[in-house]
Amino acid sequence: MQVIIGTKIGMTQIIGDDGIVTPVTILQADPSTVTQIKTVETDGYNAVQLGYGQGKNLSKSVSGHVKAAGVTPKVLKEFRVETLPELKIGDKISVESFKLGDKVEVTGISKGKGYAGTVKRWNFNESRNTHGFKGNIRRVGSIGSMYPQKVFKGKKMPGRMGHDQVTVKNLVVAFLDTENNLIGLKGAVPGPKKGIVTIKAEEGKE
Repeated sequence: MQVIIGTKIGMTQIIGDDGIVTPVTILQADPSTVTQIKTVETDGYNAVQLGYGQGKNLSKSVSGHVKAAGVTPKVLKEFRVETLPELKIGDKISVESFKLGDKVEVTGISKGKGYAGTVKRWNFNESRNTHGFKGNIRRVGSIGSMYPQKVFKGKKMPGRMGHDQVTVKNLVVAFLDTENNLIGLKGAVPGPKKGIVTIKAEEGKE
């Protein structure tokens, strides 16, 4: 099963034997522990739940849930699968399940940027800044219409920007360090440093 949870460390460059410099994002992917296995018979679908990290002050419900696995994870994430792999509760999944050249998709929470206007959030143009204009060139302007006298849902407006779940596909495994549980992916990964991400082999390429 080619899936693991990791922590984003940052970006760097690696130089290949051919002298080509490749930008990579380094992730700390300590072994994830299988904490639950769901089946079609009992839950209606097949899935494997993994625990990652070392959590503190777990609630009684979570502590009881992961007791069989013998861990106190910081993060619990579930991954649906078509066919269940040969795993049992307590098994470990590490970066050794990946190899150089594998194509993966990474899911994380993008950087939050607070409340933003339409110029920053939606790349709107600024208004005219000519003689006789009022000067507020970044305001939205008219947002309504004559009919039906309302603002439609989904209208591009100022508001909270970032801190959304983002999935980046077609990233290539360019670096592996199994001793230190490090994996390097060619390209950028969503989220800030120390952000939690999931790394999963693309469907059909596992």
